[in-house]
Parts: sequence; C-alpha cells; structure tokens
Amino acid sequence: MTTYPADLVGPAAVLRRQRDRESSARTYARSFPIVPVRAEGMVVEGADGRRYLDCLSGAGTLALGHNHPVVLEAIRRTLDGGAPLHVLDLATPEKDEFTETLFATLPACFADHARVHFCGPAGTDAVEAALKLMQTATGRRGLLAFTGAYHGMTMGALAATANVAVKEPVAGIAADVTRLPYPYPYRCPFGVGGERSAELSAAYAERLLDDPAGGVVPPAAMILEAVQGEGGAVPAPDGWMREMRRITAERRIPLIVDEVQTGVGRTGAFWAVEHSGIVPDAVVMSKAIGGGLPLAVIVYHEDYDGWLPGAHTGTFRGNTLAMAAGTATLRHVVGEGLADRAASVGARMVARLDALRAELPAIGDVRGRGLMIGVELVDPAAAPDVCGARPSAPRTAAAVRAACLDRGLIVELGGRYDSTLRLLPPLVITDEQVETVLDRLADALAEVTAPLAAGRGA
Repeated sequence: MTTYPADLVGPAAVLRRQRDRESSARTYARSFPIVPVRAEGMVVEGADGRRYLDCLSGAGTLALGHNHPVVLEAIRRTLDGGAPLHVLDLATPEKDEFTETLFATLPACFADHARVHFCGPAGTDAVEAALKLMQTATGRRGLLAFTGAYHGMTMGALAATANVAVKEPVAGIAADVTRLPYPYPYRCPFGVGGERSAELSAAYAERLLDDPAGGVVPPAAMILEAVQGEGGAVPAPDGWMREMRRITAERRIPLIVDEVQTGVGRTGAFWAVEHSGIVPDAVVMSKAIGGGLPLAVIVYHEDYDGWLPGAHTGTFRGNTLAMAAGTATLRHVVGEGLADRAASVGARMVARLDALRAELPAIGDVRGRGLMIGVELVDPAAAPDVCGARPSAPRTAAAVRAACLDRGLIVELGGRYDSTLRLLPPLVITDEQVETVLDRLADALAEVTAPLAAGRGA
C-alpha cells in the first residue's frame, strides 16, 4: 500500500489545497474549516477526529440526516440490482415509483391534475423551468418576486432572487422583475410591524397590479417562498399566502411556490403550502426530495403543459440513484410522522430561544416554522427603529457562528447582512440532541454577546 507524508494528506494540507485550487466563489468552506470523513444522523466527524452536531444539513437537503439506513439500503438495492444509473428521461421502475410516491404526498386537489417535469439536478434549474413554463403558457415575460427572496444563481432564478450583492455585477439581470414587499414583522418594509405588515403587503401588491400607471406589465407568474430560507427563516403568515393566491387567481397570474428548502416536512407540514391551504399553479422541489442526492423537479397544473418536446432538458435529469433515495426518504418521513415531529420540536426550540432573548439583548428576533429557525442578532447599544428593531450585527453573528463551531456545533448565517443564525437540523434529531444543540448555542451566544450588553463593544 502506498503511503503519503502527513503534510500531504492531513486536514491542514487538504484545506490548503482547497484554498489554492477552488474558486473564490466557494462559501461554506470559508466558514467551516472542516474535512469531513464520516457522518451519521446529525453527527459529522472531521479528519482530525473532532465531532460536530450538524444544524446545516446540506442547507436543508438532509431531511433524514447523513447516511440514514433507509437511504443507504435503497442505494445499495439499486446498485446491486443493476439498474441503469443514467438514462436521460427514459421511463424506469425507479422513476415511476418515485413519481407515484411524490404525488401521494401532495394535496389530492393538486395531484389529481398535476404533471411533473424532471429538471437538471439543482433547484435553480427547476426555478428556470418553472419560469419558462409559465412564460410559454401565458405568452408574457414579466415576473413578480419578493424582497428577501432566494431562488438560485442561474440567470432567471438570480433575477428573481433579491440579494443585491450577487445581482449587481450581472448587467440587466432584473429587467423584467417587479419586486414586491415580503411581510417581515421585525424589519417591516412599511415601518409598522406586526400583522399590519402582511396586510399592507397584500394591499400594496393588489393596488400596484390594478394601477394602469403602476408600471407593471401583466406578468407571466408570481414566485414566492412560504418561509424565506436564505432570507433569514422568515415565515409568511398563512392569511397573506391566501391573499397572494386570491390576487393572482383573480388576475390569471400563475403562482409558483418555491419549496426547495421548505419541502418534505421541514416546516411541520409535508409541504409548506399546506399550512395555508392554498393550491399553487406550480411547485418547485429539490434538496430533500433526492434523499441527499441531486434531484430537482417541478410539479404543475396540467393546463400549463404547453411545452414542445425538448423545451427544457438536462443531461442529468435521469438520476436513478437519487430517485431511489428520494422514494425511501419521502416514505420514511410520511411513515414516521416526521413532519409532525418537526412542528413540535421546532416549537420547543423556538420557545427556549425566545426565552433566551430576554436575557441577551443582542438577540433581536427569534422566528421560524418547524425545524427552519432563525435567530437574528443586533447591536444592543444602538437605538431601535420605529418597529423596535435595532441595527443588524453581522460581525457578532459571525463570531457566534465561530464560537458554535468551537463547541462542536455547525450553524450557518443568512438574512439581511448575514446577521441571522439559521438552524436546519435533520428531522430525525433526537430529544437529547435538541438539548445539546440549544446548550451549545446558548453558551456561544452568551460568550460573544454578554460583553456587548455590558457596553464593551459592538
């Protein structure tokens, strides 16, 4: 057996080569200098032997955590059975089984008249497909999207995404997008906060669309998230979701709901739209539907199926292993009632974090739905705005993230100025792990923010 010097294979060397070879667009690797070698459930072990509790879960991809037995068994069975791993969009037993299982998770009123399109392996390609589908069906070009939104990094998805920093270098990227205010009570775009934020958001959207001098050409679609993930775990009120459905339906504007991060039980319902009871025209799905492997689809009402053959294709839209892993994941989430568990565990975590907010004034807001939780950090020494929100504290948030990592806890940031700690643990998190996560997070928050409350820095 060939052996290599430690300075070539050790974690420090691996990280050094990554820095030297990978593009400056790399993201998570900057925040987490870890070389994972083993993982099970929500535990990740690095090459240096350190173990971490993973509250990132592949940005919400790993509904069942790392290497869950039902996923591994489905992959092994597929490999051992000799199934073709790459067949473009040909029909296979694995695809048929996945489609049947996926449709069984959908509300019957949607599934009974739905079509599915298998896209390239990332959620952003599914967003592109949904936008093209509705442009084709309506003959229109424009798009309604929201502040705080994240839909991906390819051209159409990036146009719908709200983050200015990633859009600014790309000329003309948002030419056909009308940006509407998303209800965000803590940082209300109207400066009122509370329930009025959602009421004003709906009223603004409706009046703008009906104003002949409002500047909005009839759009091809509206796209939204029921809970904004990268936007800082900001949930939309159910009443506001119903208003968006009414407004779009009355004006014959197709409604696309992006469930890439919210789907498969994450928010306490199998699909986040179920909380409000709305039936969208199209749903974008990826991440957890592949059981940890790349898979993305759109499911939409059959009336919009006006594509010509080849209107949206992708070489890797026939990922047999992902379909097998996805089928196993979907069935396990349903069979074990993991959406309900996400709702109860998430509520318990939010309650404890909200109690911590009373002790640590650097915690400005605690919010979320199910196991999609955000803790927004602020400068406690600064004056609040008209809604009571203090300025964002990105450096504090980065310091807390680092302090969590020192304690063996992986959490990532999001939201405005990357000032929100985002918790996306797997749905299989145990009660003991819940307490450990909360203890480590509370300890890290106290260490970093207590000096700020005492007036020793901002």
